[in-house]
Amino acid sequence: AAYAGIAPVSRISGTSIKGEHPARTGNRKLKRAFFLAAFAALSDPTSRAYYDRKRAEKKKHNAALICLARRRCDVLYAMLRDHALYRHPSNSHAPKLPAAA
Repeated sequence: AAYAGIAPVSRISGTSIKGEHPARTGNRKLKRAFFLAAFAALSDPTSRAYYDRKRAEKKKHNAALICLARRRCDVLYAMLRDHALYRHPSNSHAPKLPAAA
């Protein structure tokens, strides 16, 4: 997520810690791919529920999409790490993996 630039960044200077904001660094093409994938995933009920939950937390549209992109990045990383194929969370026979949101 940090390589893609979708991990939140905190501004820290001495004892002062500012709030988190989106990273301006990272692989722009990869960040764009995750952002577009998150936008396209809004038609999926699981992803839409996660997006709506973030909007209910008073996050703006782009911030909620970045949260969704980060979640999708985490699922992709878990799939690569475990050498597993993607299984939709509604499949009851699938092992418990993070939801692809």
